[in-house]
Amino acid sequence: MSQPRRELPQQIPVVVLAGFLGSGKTTLLNHLLHHGGGTRIGAIVNDFGSIEIDAMAVAGQLGDSTVSLGNGCLCCAVDASELDEYLDRLTRPSARNGVDGIDVIVIEASGLAEPQELVRMVLASENQRIVYGGLVEVVDAVEFDATRERHPELDRHLAIADLVVVNKADRIPETEHRRVLERVRGLAGGAAVVPATYARVDPEFLFDCRPTGERIGQLSFDDLHRHHEDGPDSDSDSAGGGRDGHGKLDVHDGHLHSAYDSVSVESDVPLDPRRLMTFLDSRPDGLYRIKGYVDFGAADARNKYTVHAVGRFLRFSPEPWTPGEPRLSRLVLIGAGIDAPRLSKELTACAQDAPHTYADEHSMWGVLRYVQEPSDGESDAG
Repeated sequence: MSQPRRELPQQIPVVVLAGFLGSGKTTLLNHLLHHGGGTRIGAIVNDFGSIEIDAMAVAGQLGDSTVSLGNGCLCCAVDASELDEYLDRLTRPSARNGVDGIDVIVIEASGLAEPQELVRMVLASENQRIVYGGLVEVVDAVEFDATRERHPELDRHLAIADLVVVNKADRIPETEHRRVLERVRGLAGGAAVVPATYARVDPEFLFDCRPTGERIGQLSFDDLHRHHEDGPDSDSDSAGGGRDGHGKLDVHDGHLHSAYDSVSVESDVPLDPRRLMTFLDSRPDGLYRIKGYVDFGAADARNKYTVHAVGRFLRFSPEPWTPGEPRLSRLVLIGAGIDAPRLSKELTACAQDAPHTYADEHSMWGVLRYVQEPSDGESDAG
């Protein structure tokens, strides 16, 4: 008799933030900290740089929520087991402050770190409480050509990125801006590429943001930094953004409108696992994130399957249906320059013609390839 599948603990995405010196990584991290919508961000950084330590302390983000390394190159200074120690420090229950625990971890690499090695270490982590959240490469649009000349490895970094932020796009002429974007897209191999000023990218594009109202009794960075919002050079310009009526993530107040397209699909008809895997295996350029959960009907009547996809990375996690929970599939897709209506149509077409037809467990093989098994030493989450 097969053993029942153990649930993994709720996993925290780990985002690797990379880019050469001066590209704007710390500015981007500051922006995420200030405008995360109440999301608690744990950070592993080489040094604090311009991150405002006093504000972090007031908001409760310092201490157990931050690991600082002053050695200048994380990928050379630690191995996978040492990185696990830092991740464990940020994710262990004692560091989570009850229910208001860390929601996402950002590793800010030094300007000379090797992104591929950092991603390898995150994927090799034995910490069952984390999940890879993607490689974000920050590029200086003004110095793009000079950086490629000094650091030819930039082309390789772009090729493995899940999201590329072309920063300082407002500081070059429009024709030059278009040329740099076109060249970056050609090197990024289908990854989402978005322009930005002052490294302002809607945090919802990188991770789930909670409304600040859920954080009772604790100030958020949005509250702490509203008084900085008048200057164009401030990292704290109003950046929360919203969605317009067409599913666009609206980046405003001085930001470039980067056309973050979102697609939301809900189905009360179970999805065919084979059709869904065909859709996922052929997801288009620019589709950065997929999140939600899926009902596969008779193929696995006990569980819904949480979907986590970022760039080329994909993972499913089975979770039992709770009593009285409606059997629905709900998925959200977020990308840049994607054909939202076509993706919605293709995803809707993944619905099963007749649910009872797909009771054969072989239909789930494609899905199960992307299910992470808990390690023997990890206690059951339930």
